[in-house]
Amino acid sequence: MKQKLILLISVVIGLLAFFLSRQYLARERERLYAGAERVEVIAARVDLAAGTVLRIEDLRAANVFRTAVGEQAVRLEDVDHVLGKRLQFPMRRDDPLLWTYVDLPERVRGGLAPMIQPGLRAISLAIGGDAAVSGHVQPNDRVDILGTFSFPTRQDPAQVESVTLTLLQDVSVLATGPQLARFEPGMGAVFEGRAGGYSTVTFEVTPREAELLVFAQHTRGQMTLSLRHPEDMGFEPELPTVNFDHLEGHLEEYNRFRQRVIRRKQEP
Repeated sequence: MKQKLILLISVVIGLLAFFLSRQYLARERERLYAGAERVEVIAARVDLAAGTVLRIEDLRAANVFRTAVGEQAVRLEDVDHVLGKRLQFPMRRDDPLLWTYVDLPERVRGGLAPMIQPGLRAISLAIGGDAAVSGHVQPNDRVDILGTFSFPTRQDPAQVESVTLTLLQDVSVLATGPQLARFEPGMGAVFEGRAGGYSTVTFEVTPREAELLVFAQHTRGQMTLSLRHPEDMGFEPELPTVNFDHLEGHLEEYNRFRQRVIRRKQEP
């Protein structure tokens, strides 16, 4: 009788430990995946050989974490772009379908490279938070890029002063962190994903501008963005280099100019 009781207690303790372990693992899983974004993508319904012409019966929808597939996975809403196209690589059952797996015209492939205009380059700078208008700068926006640097003064090279100047005006934003604009046939680049925190911004620039920006950032300059209206593509010539002396001598002029601009906008 005593042995049966011990056996029963052991079974109860084992079941309790199993139950508690499952609860713990479930809580840990919820904690790890809390807030993770899920996306609907296309996956292989069966094993597919290279050269297969994709049919709707070869594919299925899959709900996966965005971090697991990145931006290269073909989304459910894009299935029409891949039907009838040929696979370039074999796929196993349940594998997500990537744009690079499909023999497509370059213009409908995912990723950043197809969005860059010929002759231009994409370059990323370490900019985020308040330097990116509190994170309101998003893909497809147009911005001015300002830099603040510590330079030797002209009067005494042994002395250093801080100066701010506008490096480039009317620059196109391709991506903020991992979030980028996705190309849609007939629509151009369309922002994909939700706004969120980021620490880098990717711009579309000329090769010479790319050199300028890399040099500016590697001189330990502080880069800041100013956001433009989508239809404002103007260029303001002869912007000054601002240091303390300039600021002190032109504050009144700046405020008078600002008032004139505001009054003109308020006129009917």
